[in-house]
Amino acid sequence: MTDPDGIAQAAAQVDRLDVLVNNAGISASLAPPAETDVEEFRRTYETNVFGVLAVTNAFLPALRRSPHPRIVNISSGTASLTWSTNPNPQFTPGSGGAAAYRSSKAALNALTVFYAQTLAEEGFKVNALAPGLRATDLNPRAAAAGGDPAEAAQGALRLALLPDDGPTGGFFSWDGAPVPW
Repeated sequence: MTDPDGIAQAAAQVDRLDVLVNNAGISASLAPPAETDVEEFRRTYETNVFGVLAVTNAFLPALRRSPHPRIVNISSGTASLTWSTNPNPQFTPGSGGAAAYRSSKAALNALTVFYAQTLAEEGFKVNALAPGLRATDLNPRAAAAGGDPAEAAQGALRLALLPDDGPTGGFFSWDGAPVPW
């Protein structure tokens, strides 16, 4: 996601692509912004936002050769500004923690909307997915949660296989429910 040469080499090997799932996500700490240095924000944005931009742009020619191109950006429920300012059982509102990660995923959501708007005329469906807390290596809390990653994969698959009249520019939970911005 952060190596321009690697991205270009990968894209050069693909003639046609029907679905691109951008599943990049790093989070170095759970610190609030006042306790996070600028470099941590840069590293996080480099993968979570700029990497998605670079990969998506590199694969657009192959996606344009698909009769039904789909882009699914893996975001986070913690990127929801609504949920960040109102009670939500998934995380503590108002904590301001994991600021680099959460703000990068909010920026990814904005990027998702902009791609959806600019590519809609070409038949693209571009959406963001909040996979929910899953048993992954992203953070200790996620690993302890025990959520099955396969459930989130089903959500990504649902968005990847949207019909031509399906939504674009949306933010959805792993179970298909809309997530507030």
